[in-house]
Amino acid sequence: MKISYEKINLDEGSSFRVLHINVPTSELKWEYHYHPEIELVCVVSGSGTRHVGYHKSNFTDGDLVLIGSNIPHSGFGLNSVDPHEEIVIQFDEELIFSSEKITETKKIKKFIEKAKYGICFSNETKIAILPSLLEIMNSQGYRRYILLLTILYQLSEEENYVLLNDEVMPYTLLSKNSDRLQKVFTFVENNYYKEISMDEIAKKANLTLPAFCNFFKKTTHITFTEFVNRFRINKACQMIAQGQNVSESCYNSGFNSISYFSRIFKKYTGKTPSEYKSIF
Repeated sequence: MKISYEKINLDEGSSFRVLHINVPTSELKWEYHYHPEIELVCVVSGSGTRHVGYHKSNFTDGDLVLIGSNIPHSGFGLNSVDPHEEIVIQFDEELIFSSEKITETKKIKKFIEKAKYGICFSNETKIAILPSLLEIMNSQGYRRYILLLTILYQLSEEENYVLLNDEVMPYTLLSKNSDRLQKVFTFVENNYYKEISMDEIAKKANLTLPAFCNFFKKTTHITFTEFVNRFRINKACQMIAQGQNVSESCYNSGFNSISYFSRIFKKYTGKTPSEYKSIF
């Protein structure tokens, strides 16, 4: 997994960018990346994987997430299936923080500060905000800016949301260790379906086992075992979405126990494998 810097080009005649993504998932890119602009992502419907900072989990009924400045994240087309539709707004925080004298935007500013942890909103909030997101796609000039403020104010009024991370991920941390992490991630990608030896993965990273465990936890804020479990569950979700049954997705994703697989699956998705499969 590499982390790259993405340059955001503003829409012509506008101080921010609005994207409407409605193409086959085979055309989507979901590289792990960061940019200074704050990003609001609304997946109108469908399933996929959200990867924001240290957090990685799955959504099954669309998604609405606010991502802070320079927080590494993947595109929400990761592990998604057709049809997949997104509305994305990217804006510089200076649009909101430009003046401390504007009392009317203080609540928005305070709420946006939480976006550095990644904010995931409820499906009810997504449905409520969707008309404004659809309208902003076809608006221009002053009306467009007012709609952005209105959307952000509506979100700042919400109480039903979850912070995706307990602490902020500095993008420099992953960039500094990208070569070593890339070797580890590539090895897991190529071997997730079978038993992975801790000694072998430590050698891939050119570290002793204790040093590797400390390095991985310090860099990613999760243990290597937890990383592998999350990776396998994401693969299992993809397999289920593609039509495999629970047993097949369990063993094909590297688990050797249905009961353990079911427990870990529910831990990371909030659903049992059977409940997840019923969606498809």
